[in-house]
Amino acid sequence: MIEVLCLILVLQFACVPAGARQFRQALPGYHYSFPQDHFSHDQFKTEWWYFTGHLHGDKQRVFGYELTFFRTGLNQDDNDRSLWNLRNIYLAHFAVTDDAGHKFYFREKMNRAGLGVAGADQHSGHVFNQTWSMDLKGDQFLLKADTPEYALNLALKPTKQLVIHGKDGVSQKASCKGCASHYYSFTRMQTAGSISVDHYPIPVQGTSWMDHEFGSNQLTAQQVGWDWFSLQLSNNSEVMLYLMRNVDGTIDSNSSGTLVNADGSVKHLALSEFSVRKLGEWKSARTGGVYPMGWQILIPSAHAELKIEPVMKEQELVTSGAGVTYWEGASKISGTCNKADVTGEAYVEMTGYAEKFRENI
Repeated sequence: MIEVLCLILVLQFACVPAGARQFRQALPGYHYSFPQDHFSHDQFKTEWWYFTGHLHGDKQRVFGYELTFFRTGLNQDDNDRSLWNLRNIYLAHFAVTDDAGHKFYFREKMNRAGLGVAGADQHSGHVFNQTWSMDLKGDQFLLKADTPEYALNLALKPTKQLVIHGKDGVSQKASCKGCASHYYSFTRMQTAGSISVDHYPIPVQGTSWMDHEFGSNQLTAQQVGWDWFSLQLSNNSEVMLYLMRNVDGTIDSNSSGTLVNADGSVKHLALSEFSVRKLGEWKSARTGGVYPMGWQILIPSAHAELKIEPVMKEQELVTSGAGVTYWEGASKISGTCNKADVTGEAYVEMTGYAEKFRENI
């Protein structure tokens, strides 16, 4: 969803030369076109392709994973066409939650395009950062990421139609004009491939979630961070929710969500149509950040009362590329929906708890 926008914002003021690029705002009335909108949108300042999932292997091995590719456009002179220009910076995050080993693992990359080191194609579904990549092949997304400790090689195929979040083509994050993004998801994707642990490949299969989001100006100085939830329920329905947190502790009225029913029908959820209550807290020994840990979510229109619990508390990402810290974790669901018992799998993202949101800008 919103992902680590604060990481991208750190880079936005790196270069402001004469003849700087003018970026398009995310405004109502945007008309999506596919597969083109799966590709890069260099006319917008920030963009990310975000994948999370829950994978099951042999011997009851269970993994959560996150693989995200970021592009942020800098204010580079439009006339600079050198191979080493800084028109875009490309970042990538790769995280694995290894339930059996009770380990959380994270690595990151940050590069300019340079001599083919990183990039996002405006004419195809190819996004890469060194050896990590996303490729769109027909109706499948192919993901690769490798490190000495963990690696993945996955094929993801949507089992439901994509969902466009928000209203009139925009997902609003604040009340100002253009403080929004164009945002869509594949909320349920059949996933198969392998995860390697210490170079030993483990065949896996499971379910993934994909977000693609692009815009040029989403947040304001009054906002300190957000809580974001992606829920995949056992009744074949999904839920996305985000809460934009203000400096004074209130929740921005533009916070919203989406309910995707089992038949694929979609309902936009205004802030008044759901509630999120924290059930506990966790303090990071590494950063001192105090995060909510465990949540109760109520969605009256779906007769949904859901409890979200992380599979482990230590799922905090401390990045070095821009010095931003956030929590992104695999979680489990229990509760009821439409008056029937459900279980499920979730990912939760929280920013602004370990540091002031704009401290690095």
